[in-house]
Formats: sequence, structure tokens, C-alpha cells
Amino acid sequence: MDDPASPAHGLRVAEAVYWARYYETADGSYEWNNGVLEEKPLPDYRRIAMYGWFLTLLRSYLEVNPVAKLLHLEMGFRLAMPDKTTIRKPDLFVVRNDNPVPLGETDRSYHGICDLCVESLSDSSREESERDTVVKKREYAVVGVKEYYILDPDGQMAFYRRNEAGAYEPLPADAEGVICSSVLPGFQFRISDLYLMPQQEMMAEDPVYRHFVMLKLQAEMQRAEAAEERMLAERDRAERYAALLRNLGIDVA
Repeated sequence: MDDPASPAHGLRVAEAVYWARYYETADGSYEWNNGVLEEKPLPDYRRIAMYGWFLTLLRSYLEVNPVAKLLHLEMGFRLAMPDKTTIRKPDLFVVRNDNPVPLGETDRSYHGICDLCVESLSDSSREESERDTVVKKREYAVVGVKEYYILDPDGQMAFYRRNEAGAYEPLPADAEGVICSSVLPGFQFRISDLYLMPQQEMMAEDPVYRHFVMLKLQAEMQRAEAAEERMLAERDRAERYAALLRNLGIDVA
């Protein structure tokens, strides 16, 4: 277990050792759970695809609404709780610009509490699945993460928001299955679209997404439609003028 080239999952190390040796390592991606290393498992293709679609959606929103910074994969943050301390690396997380602890441009870890965390559900074992659905859910709620999303192509999708009592409750979906974030005003998505993963060109015409997805394309489409309307109007005006001249016996051929 002392060989740094071997997997270190389950190894007990001090927090200082974790930061110095395991936070950034080519051996794998490790979190630290109160003294024990926990390796983040590799996802399958379906999870990578769903994660990528959601990441692109979040980026599209933040390009139009730059209210927060988006981090993913290897950056972590420290969760100090009454009964234990952990260091987690969410698959995605968001830090709002008005967060009391700003994310620095040169930071390699975040020193505050994230506003939104997203995990792609690990499915390699029951222990890994429960790490996302039970352990991290409790940890994120205790330290004050306002929203927590669990993505899963096998159907264990879950979306939570933290209530005034400090516990997570499900984020309600509307009649069409649309989830609306309170952390990111205006950010919304259909739960079914996480499985269907529609192309952005289709989403640009969808009322759920068109206020933040591919706005440049929408503007180009509107300009093209306006140009076509002007062309048709000019053609109609020319045809009516030609008909008027013919009625007056003037050859317009």
C-alpha cells in the first residue's frame, strides 16, 4: 500500500499527506473521507455522455448569465462537519459570484462552500452508489451546499435543494418535468432531456432553453427570417406594380 504506483483506495492517511501526495496524482482521482482515501471510479460511456450534455448546458447558461464560476472533475473543497471532515471533488460544481468566499483565479482547490454540486452516480458497486446518494448527500447538506444534483442514466436521477432546516428536499419539477434552479436564476432543463440529449440547434427553438442556448444562432435565424420577409414583400410589391402597369396597357415584359 505504500507504493505510490498502486491504487490507494482505503488507505488511511493524514489530511496533510492527502493534500501533499494524493490530491493531485496520476495514480487516480482520490477524495479524503475523515482520514481514508476514496478513489473516484471511472464512469461508463453513458455517464460521460450525460455529464457532457449537462456540462455544455451549464456553460451555455453561464455564457449568457455570468453569475457564477463553473468547475469540474479534479478541483475539490473541504467539508468540515461536527462529526468529521472530508475533502470532495464533485463532478461539477458552481460557485456564485456573490459567495462569501470567492474562487481565486489561481486556486487549485476551493476554500469555501460550493453553491451547487453535481455528481454523476457511480455504479461500480453498492458502496460507490451510496457514496453519492447517501454519504455525500448528507455531507453537502450539513455544510450548506444549496443545491445537489445526481445524474444517472439508469434512472436514479435526483435533484435537491437545501431548506431552512438545513436538510435536502426534492426540487419540484413542473407538469412537463422541468427543473428550475434557485441557485442559478433562469437555469432550467427537462429531466427527460438528460436521457434524450437533444442537439443545441433543436434546443434553440425550445421555450425551455431558448433564452440561453445558442443565442447567436437564434439572432442569425431571426435576421435570415427578416431578410426573407423583406424579399417576399419586395416581390409582392413588384408584382402588384407590374399588374397595375399592365392594366394601364403598359408592356412590362
